[in-house]
Amino acid sequence: MALRTILTDGDPALHKACRPVTNFDGRLHDLLDDLKETLAHANGAGLAAPQVGILRRVVVVVDAEDKMLELVNPELIAQEGEQEGFEGCLSVPGRWGVVTRPMKARVRAQDRNGSFFEVEGEGIVARCFCHELEHLDGHLFTEHTDRLYTTEELDALMEEQEEA
Repeated sequence: MALRTILTDGDPALHKACRPVTNFDGRLHDLLDDLKETLAHANGAGLAAPQVGILRRVVVVVDAEDKMLELVNPELIAQEGEQEGFEGCLSVPGRWGVVTRPMKARVRAQDRNGSFFEVEGEGIVARCFCHELEHLDGHLFTEHTDRLYTTEELDALMEEQEEA
């Protein structure tokens, strides 16, 4: 396993559509292991392969039990409800925006060996599924927000809400 460099906004790789995975081999296993290690090191909620410069349809997402889910060739197959909240991204460090996402999301994907499965998430996990899957089509959360906030501005807003 190895830590990979997370690309930041402005890198062309973040704005390209990814190709499906067709070989479920050691290279894919290494990529998944590296994504998980890189995500844990960055203390994020999800990471997509294009964020480390690999244009393949692969993401890892932290679920409600703090377990890392490996999603290969994932597709959003159902969504329900709506939530609005602040969202950030490891590829847009120090910036946050208000984004509307579904409250529940169901994803169909393959595991590291090619077997299909489905997984559902609510709240932050549903938000993360949608966010990471958009990376696979070359999109960032910044396309969904009217304004980007700095970490300091976000902290001040949260503090105001707690006091109210």
